[in-house]
Amino acid sequence: MAAQVVVVSGASGGVGRAVARAYASRGAKVGLLARGEKGLAGAADDVRRCGGTPLEVPTDVADYEAVERAAQRVEDELGPIDVWVNVAFSSVFAPFAETSIEEFTRATQVTYLGVVHGTKAALDRMLPRDSGVVVQVGSALAYRGIPLQSAYCGAKHAIQGFHDSVRSELLHDGTRVRVTMVQLPAVNTPQFDWVLSKLPHHPQPVPPIYQPEVAAEAIVWAAEHPERREYYVGSSAVATIFGDKLLPGLLDRYLGRTGWTSQQTGEPARPDRPANLWEPADGPEGEDFGAHGSFDDQAKPRSLQWELQRGPWAVAAVVNLASAAYAGAKMVATGRKDFAHVVLDGLGLGRRSDPARESEAQAGALLHRVEG
Repeated sequence: MAAQVVVVSGASGGVGRAVARAYASRGAKVGLLARGEKGLAGAADDVRRCGGTPLEVPTDVADYEAVERAAQRVEDELGPIDVWVNVAFSSVFAPFAETSIEEFTRATQVTYLGVVHGTKAALDRMLPRDSGVVVQVGSALAYRGIPLQSAYCGAKHAIQGFHDSVRSELLHDGTRVRVTMVQLPAVNTPQFDWVLSKLPHHPQPVPPIYQPEVAAEAIVWAAEHPERREYYVGSSAVATIFGDKLLPGLLDRYLGRTGWTSQQTGEPARPDRPANLWEPADGPEGEDFGAHGSFDDQAKPRSLQWELQRGPWAVAAVVNLASAAYAGAKMVATGRKDFAHVVLDGLGLGRRSDPARESEAQAGALLHRVEG
């Protein structure tokens, strides 16, 4: 069987780096797209060590012509692209009022338009062959925006709508080419070490945090099973997505009070911390950050929810709805009147002695479990 040809954007670090390694362990030829030269070199070394064939292609995904050239180079040197994984993103940690329009635009160009550019370059090559898969890497924040990340959350929402449209068009056309999406929880990546931050303290993801290998495993699985429109990874992602459908106003209020402290550690931000919005933090003057961030001591190496979700459709549906179903059953059994309290208690988010505050406190726990 011929080796797969896979393109990974954002391959120099974090989830993209882990995805490149996962495919390399299967003997794939991997086109590595990113801006950072040191990160790309490190990713190429990883791919070789894992048994794959790397091709470093320095690329800014915000530039469509650059993405198009990268796609053509991959096909010229590695062969027809089988899988394209859109991981690359950038962000700004700051209140919207303190974010310049230039910063917001740049984050949107990389995070949202980077996905559009990658998808266009991939489909232009896959559709004539009637073969291929594009995987969009999303987030629970595609469903529930949080403070201090308006550019990132807005872009992830946009990707969700774009994905829905493109998938429907492909189904209408009867092609065998597919797009699918993977919604991630909080992941221990270098994002929190190199994101442009205007916060007084070091930014952090909000637990539970998962290692990037968990995300990579899900992405590879999704590419092999693209018949599903999207996959959720981690019980926290499921709880956030369903929780926002049930209690959006309550979450708005809670986040208005707690969204600042929950996304920062107690460590003051270093004045010389890198910022990769305009230039790569792993460029010639930077360093290779690798796949993992600074939270190895907290990050989980596996997700039971994800492992169960990989079963048949019925099993996946049961897994993703179990928390809400349990909450409803508990409401009937206990006769409680406070639906918000019961739903969130059913999600296993703990209890407080003050009933007046209990529902709101537990609602906050939902958002304390999503990607920072």
